[in-house]
Amino acid sequence: MPAKDVYHDTVKKALIKEGWTITDDPLFIQFGEVDMYIDIGAERIIAAEKGERKIAIEIKSFLEASPISAFHTAMGQYIDYRHALEQIQSERILYLAVPQEVYETFFTRQFIQSVINRFAVKVIVYAPQQEVIVQWQT
Repeated sequence: MPAKDVYHDTVKKALIKEGWTITDDPLFIQFGEVDMYIDIGAERIIAAEKGERKIAIEIKSFLEASPISAFHTAMGQYIDYRHALEQIQSERILYLAVPQEVYETFFTRQFIQSVINRFAVKVIVYAPQQEVIVQWQT
């Protein structure tokens, strides 16, 4: 099983504060002979819709020396995980969780935004110090 991201527990606490129930930590999926571990699986009962909303979250800190290298890795994982989820848990929506400072300084760059838009990446922006979600970008 892969190591947890430095902000794993931070994002987990933030999701719980928003009313999410953590169902998997990590969320294990298997597609073909490939085992994958997405950081968190969660669900929440939506009263107005009379149903459940299920999500999976891949958490990234972007603390590496090269943000673009970290972005390449994150995108590769995101695309692989989303493809696998579409095949075996199509009700679950995948999000990429990034720290607020990284979102405001790096994710606002034109190239990064064009990749996010091109591949329809859903992003959760979290504030590590406050342990809260500050934005859901869908």
